[in-house]
Amino acid sequence: MRVAGRKRAAVIVLILGITLVALAVALNVGWIILNLREVAMLVLGVVFFALIITGLVLNMIFLIREIRRNEQQDAFLNAVTHELKTPIASIKLYLETLRAREVSEEKRREFYDTMLSDTDRLLNTVEQVLLTSRTKDRNRLLNISEIDLGELIQECTAIIRSRYKLEDEIKFIEPAKKILISGDRSELQTVLTNILDNAVKYSANEIKVNVKLTDLNRNFTEILIKDSGVGILSAEQKRVFKRFYRIPNVSTQATKGTGLGLHIAQTIVKKHGGKIFVESKGENRGTTFIVRLPKITGG
Repeated sequence: MRVAGRKRAAVIVLILGITLVALAVALNVGWIILNLREVAMLVLGVVFFALIITGLVLNMIFLIREIRRNEQQDAFLNAVTHELKTPIASIKLYLETLRAREVSEEKRREFYDTMLSDTDRLLNTVEQVLLTSRTKDRNRLLNISEIDLGELIQECTAIIRSRYKLEDEIKFIEPAKKILISGDRSELQTVLTNILDNAVKYSANEIKVNVKLTDLNRNFTEILIKDSGVGILSAEQKRVFKRFYRIPNVSTQATKGTGLGLHIAQTIVKKHGGKIFVESKGENRGTTFIVRLPKITGG
């Protein structure tokens, strides 16, 4: 209801702004026609008119941006609340069941596994929020070290396989030789796990993710993460890295997330002197994320 209300407010602001601009134009044109002989006043009127129009346009832009920002923040708060509340409720239910009645050892282990999975989900949500705050600080020192990128990708794919209980659904094509980069291992792990996590979540019915590491040129290496999922419309591809942004796709409304993962990934990659891109041929045609990072010379 709040989102619908804000959309109506945006429409009202636009209509009001357009009406005022049209009225100002009409009045100014009429005034010019009636006062052609008064050149000095004409010049002042034109300047004054230009200032009024500029103020109205800037005011409309500001209001619309504020409405959009508020909508994004509301969506973020709703997503975070859901991501926190759901696993907590699940853990509470299993604990109450274990306390209230005797269950078999097999069921007990199943409950423990589910609670551990929910705990991981909680920790992941909290880490996403904390990382968003930390990555804003461009001057924050990174724990720089030499990283075997192929080894790091294997670790990240193993994390996602374990998180979603997958096996051969994620395939990694290793390069012919070892590729070394310099960076913060923990932060780069966050980048890759966030992208892989999205690839699995947005894979619709069939999970099929291919990861490829290539030696692009003398200075850069490239990681391609390709899924066969819901895809991204061209109009949305530039927006997916914005904070709180989630793709407005009907088939993914129930997809879990906070809208922070790709924003965090882009911030970290830029901090490492790299770039991140997204490519998709359209809805239901899969998505490819490309992460380009500077490598150690000779790596």
